[in-house]
Amino acid sequence: MRKSTIAIALAGATILLGACASIPKPGPVGNDAVPQPSKAVDVERYMGRWYEQYRYEASFQKDMDGVMADYSLNDDGTVKVLNRGLKNGKWKQSIGKAKVVDTATNAKLKVSFFGPFYGNYWVLDHGDDYEWSIVGEPSGRYLWVLTREARPSVDLLSSLEVRVKALGYDWGLVRKTQQ
Repeated sequence: MRKSTIAIALAGATILLGACASIPKPGPVGNDAVPQPSKAVDVERYMGRWYEQYRYEASFQKDMDGVMADYSLNDDGTVKVLNRGLKNGKWKQSIGKAKVVDTATNAKLKVSFFGPFYGNYWVLDHGDDYEWSIVGEPSGRYLWVLTREARPSVDLLSSLEVRVKALGYDWGLVRKTQQ
């Protein structure tokens, strides 16, 4: 093998290992046994804009407010994910792709913002009219509570807090997102 080929292979391996190292590892944060999603998801009704109200803080969202997500169906049946948030007075955004992995409920998806690396995105519960959604993943490390309105009623926010606690999440670890 030529030296240049070996150098390219080593550089590629180094980049791949670096990318893997930067992926957050599951851990005992909050609920360590996320329940199965409680309701089937109508994917078409789930599309549109969502505003984040609460979350477990994650390194990729650290100190971010005004967080919103726009979901739209791609021609191939996958979902385009556009996340935006305000950090230090500047808008940050990331574009990803999600695919349904549990067609029985459509509640378990895999989402990727980094090429071949996919993470779990489980719709654990949602309102009957898709006015709110609670999202997590199997390790319980991540939590997002989303609503269709940027500033929902105090009653809705209180009921979502109760539901999050009932799902086993540690409310002490929850960060309220300023909208």
